[in-house]
Amino acid sequence: MSVSMKLVIGGTVLALVTGYVAYLGASSSWQYYLTVDECAAHTGQFIGRRVRVSGRVAAGSLHIREGRSQAAFVLQGQESNLPVECPGPLPDNLAEEMDVVVEGTLDRADFLQGRKILTRCASKYESGQSTPSSKPVSKTEGRS
Repeated sequence: MSVSMKLVIGGTVLALVTGYVAYLGASSSWQYYLTVDECAAHTGQFIGRRVRVSGRVAAGSLHIREGRSQAAFVLQGQESNLPVECPGPLPDNLAEEMDVVVEGTLDRADFLQGRKILTRCASKYESGQSTPSSKPVSKTEGRS
């Protein structure tokens, strides 16, 4: 076998292995997150897998350990709820009735062991009111 043939075979094998590893890494994160209701509806396929679940921290359910080293709460969807436990570090603005995305592992059909909590800042998504000072002024305005 010639040297050039060995290089072609080696390059092909390397490309296939790299492609396969990239596929494995990407396949678990193709969908950014599930809602609590989607997770509850398809629990069987997510148990033991890494998931990101979006929902609202239910009122009265947030318990943060001293030193912000751990949080436990109920993630609320439209029709379903999911208990969550997540070790720190915790976001500074984590609060009840806040929309969050929790990344972790679904241990059982009814429990998410979180690794990371991402909070959403609602004020970023609210539309602003136009004020008179922010209105663009044309060059001809105010002239008579």
